[in-house]
Amino acid sequence: MKEVRFFYTPEPQTGLLPEEEAAHAVRVLRMIEGDELFLMDGRGTFYRAEITEASKHRCGYRIVETMPQLRQWKAHLHLAMGATKNMDRTEWFAEKATEIGFDELTFLDCRFSERRIVKNERIEKIMVAAMKQSRKAELPHLNAMMPFSEFIKRPFSGQKFICHCYEDNLPLLKDQLVSGEDAVVMIGPEGDFSIDEVQEAEAAGFRSVSLGKSRLRTETAALVAVHLMQLMNQ
Repeated sequence: MKEVRFFYTPEPQTGLLPEEEAAHAVRVLRMIEGDELFLMDGRGTFYRAEITEASKHRCGYRIVETMPQLRQWKAHLHLAMGATKNMDRTEWFAEKATEIGFDELTFLDCRFSERRIVKNERIEKIMVAAMKQSRKAELPHLNAMMPFSEFIKRPFSGQKFICHCYEDNLPLLKDQLVSGEDAVVMIGPEGDFSIDEVQEAEAAGFRSVSLGKSRLRTETAALVAVHLMQLMNQ
């Protein structure tokens, strides 16, 4: 039985793997003409293909079969979070959340943020690798970092939530999510949102919720939120 190899190519009709994917196929995996490979476009479709050209810098293929994938969850799931000071923790979140499955990620520049710059190129590579590893058909959309006040003014369909630690008896996110409805959940930076930001978000239609009694790190809280949205919409 042959091992199935997946490669990410956002434009599969070109017949050429992107440079990094081509190098991995030909120079690392030693794939040759006639070998079978599977492609994913990150937009919901897999392709079975056959290598037609394998050189040092190029890997060409012909598509043998197009395989649209059934979407694994019902709604558009959007997570917005303050990036952590230690980027390893933010990268860990991006990897694990992609494995679980969600649709959109936005990093927030908040009052208490300790990191105000995120290199999206690095995060995107991590998300692509996680998509391939978990064999997801869709790659989450990664937005540029956005000021908190600008983000909450954006139009969103469905439910809007902000998680924070300022009140003890907030309703639980798991009890407020409605299956099949789009949802956006905001998670604060390591210093949490400011009280002013919470009030500003509530005035913009966001509902304050809790993730439970445990006090969680930013990246842990963000992953819990993604998992809850995913479970509710499977």
